[in-house]
Amino acid sequence: MATFKYLKSTQEEDVLIVTINHPPANTLSTKLMSELEQLLEEYELNKEVKVMILTGEGAIAFVAGADIREIIKINDKKTGEAMARRGQVILSRLENLDKPVIAAINGVCLGGGNELAMACHIRIASDKARFGQPEINLGIIPGFGGTQRLTRICGAAKACELNLTGDIISSQEALRIGLVNQVVPDSDLMKHSLGMARKIASKSAGSISLILQAMREGMESSTEKGFSKEAELFGEVCETKDMKEGLKAFVEKRQPQFVDE
Repeated sequence: MATFKYLKSTQEEDVLIVTINHPPANTLSTKLMSELEQLLEEYELNKEVKVMILTGEGAIAFVAGADIREIIKINDKKTGEAMARRGQVILSRLENLDKPVIAAINGVCLGGGNELAMACHIRIASDKARFGQPEINLGIIPGFGGTQRLTRICGAAKACELNLTGDIISSQEALRIGLVNQVVPDSDLMKHSLGMARKIASKSAGSISLILQAMREGMESSTEKGFSKEAELFGEVCETKDMKEGLKAFVEKRQPQFVDE
């Protein structure tokens, strides 16, 4: 992996751990977003890693939001729209990866940080984490997908409430409304995140990729088209070595030894 200024990465077997390191609050500056885009490209192409964990440096924030110092300089529609579209493209690339990303949310997760977390495939939160889309308190609106992903994840009513009030909610409330998958003690966050990452990484890379593709197709189209894509991809997986190994291992009552082929 390349060396970045705002992102630190370590590899533990086939799991990549990426830490956002932009003190004091890990804000999503333009330069950090560019680094994230490059890192996602490298992750996608790296056959040695099957799962990525994304977390924040320090005890305060996962990501506290976009960089206000950059936003305050915007004075025209064209510049503002370009900034929003750029962020949307990068987070959509994350969301559309055929390899999973787990957000290990260690602290405040607000505005752009919540938008980043929602683009990840799985979200595990510390019991100290806090969530929200407080842009309206600044006289602006979410720009990196907050009005869209929050609605799809939590439903229109709750998304409308959070976007229009700017309220910040606890990790337990985030769990209740389906914004996060799990809430764990702060001291156990990385342990639980690594545990899930390793469990997923033990599966066939082909099956992981095809499941993500099938789910994405269903989210973006009709149920009928989603079923059609699922059947097509099920057919593909039936020609893989891992399919044969998985079924054979089941019959023989042993753990499968997948080769990702």
